[in-house]
Amino acid sequence: MTHEPELLDPVDLCTPGGARLAPAARGWSRRPLHRANLDGAELGRNKRWDYWAVLGGDVVVSCVYSDIDVIGLADVWWADLRTGRSGGTGIITEPGVMRLPQICGTADLHVDRDGLRLEIDADAAEGTLIRAWWTEPDGRSASLDLTVSRPSGMESINVVIPWSHDTFNFTSKQQALLATGLLVVGEERFAIGTDTDAWGVLDVGRGRWPSSIIWNWGGGAGRAGDTVVGLQFGARWTEGTGFTENGFLLDGIATKIGRELEWTYDWDDPMAPWRIVDPGGQLSVLLTPRFDKYTNTGDSTLGSEVHQVFGTYEGFVVDDDGRRVEFIGLQGFAEEARQNW
Repeated sequence: MTHEPELLDPVDLCTPGGARLAPAARGWSRRPLHRANLDGAELGRNKRWDYWAVLGGDVVVSCVYSDIDVIGLADVWWADLRTGRSGGTGIITEPGVMRLPQICGTADLHVDRDGLRLEIDADAAEGTLIRAWWTEPDGRSASLDLTVSRPSGMESINVVIPWSHDTFNFTSKQQALLATGLLVVGEERFAIGTDTDAWGVLDVGRGRWPSSIIWNWGGGAGRAGDTVVGLQFGARWTEGTGFTENGFLLDGIATKIGRELEWTYDWDDPMAPWRIVDPGGQLSVLLTPRFDKYTNTGDSTLGSEVHQVFGTYEGFVVDDDGRRVEFIGLQGFAEEARQNW
């Protein structure tokens, strides 16, 4: 349940000229409606990215295509949760190389340089196609070929987080998208979505950020009997704004939670369980991690430190009509990110 206004029609994120947050943009929607006309800001403040992940049972893959104003970033990453092995590669570009559309999902995203070729093709007839080719640090060639399906009528959590008139972010969080594909690393082949369900996740960011921020993000998907459950929640970066990115999906229908959630975890012991609870009683979950993706790059001026753990959720959700769905073994993740950018 939420107090946040629900938007039903397309809207510009910024006022004409792109200098400030448009008053009409404040709200949430069940599909992406915001046009990110981010213009007129000093260099370094605008951030744009599309982050994809696929939770495929014992294997997780992800890729990012981003423009954080002062540099561009792209990467592909994978992990075998059974063995703890992981790999992938990433590149950094000069400003202006990585271009993202104002409306997410309306343009293909391609980059081919410095040993990484990444292609994200939007609105393909069979779904979003994600393909990548690279060389592992040990010299093995690797490739990724994914199809992420978005059923007609599938809802998502889309919201503007307004820190001020001058700093704000539109995010589209799309969970519980069925995925299939293949990861090849040298002679190894990892089938995705064949023996077990694989779930795609899309995180879209289009905003004007403060120079330093900490956030939590978590989500996941799976089946509870005949019901497909998608989880989506965050914390810290939304506090005090009156808006959240919290909610969940039941068979593709979104329930929005406007309250801040209570997160309990240990930054110094990220493989301990992570608990996330709605004080209003609509959500309570426990994530048992299997793998910690820890990254620490850059420095205190321009850098990022993240614990992102992958594992399985158990718990329950209750929609606005009082329907309670309990589950165990949902594939998922949770993170704390500390950004200086």
